Amino acid sequence: MEPSRRGDASYYRDDLALVHHLGFGFHAEACAPGMLRILEPVRRRHGLVVEIGCGSGLLTGYLVAAGLHVVATDASEAMLQLARSHVAGAADIRPLTLPLDPVPAADAVVGVGHALNYLDEERQVEEALAAIATALLPGGIMAIDLCDLQWGASRVNQPPRIWRAHDWVLMTEFSVPAPNRYVRVMTTFVRQDDGSWRRDDERHDNILIDTARVPELLERHGVAATVSRSFGDEELPPGLMAIVGRKIG
Repeated sequence: MEPSRRGDASYYRDDLALVHHLGFGFHAEACAPGMLRILEPVRRRHGLVVEIGCGSGLLTGYLVAAGLHVVATDASEAMLQLARSHVAGAADIRPLTLPLDPVPAADAVVGVGHALNYLDEERQVEEALAAIATALLPGGIMAIDLCDLQWGASRVNQPPRIWRAHDWVLMTEFSVPAPNRYVRVMTTFVRQDDGSWRRDDERHDNILIDTARVPELLERHGVAATVSRSFGDEELPPGLMAIVGRKIG
């Protein structure tokens, strides 16, 4: 087995991006029906949807298939390469790193996979939420998921896990070093063409927030929002909350 550090991205380099694409599409699949119902007014008026944290395009494919005009974005180049390979029909698939990069003006901004929790500080999460709210056109819709403080509280002493498939293995250790921090240390093994295995290691640090404060923050930027346990009929994991709002005006 060959240790390997591939690419410069902190999160979701080539191997983990591939493993996530192959083995973890269930979250996007579960959220897609509710998300599409939320976005139906945007589809009817042929509006633009900006997706943040699109990953390998697992949700993007559902949005495009429903007839939505989608610009899919992510901070991981490895994820973007997968999305470009697996999603046909998106208006664009491009890099975007919040809160630094401007969010394109849109009729909707959506995202699953708690992308904002990958930022370093709660202040940056607030800045990213403000950027999303500012990007929405009048009457525009936002629908994203965020990890609440409960995400960490419900996972204290979470045991390590191993996921296996024919061509990959993912080993993950979890920790909650503070009430607002959730850490995963992940090791991937990916089978190469010659039958040998390549190893890579990533540490993912997530910032957790009190999502009950989010509606007040968004209201200051012209968005009326609610926090709930789902986008539709799906059941999100404990501590993962759906933030759905509309730009006033």
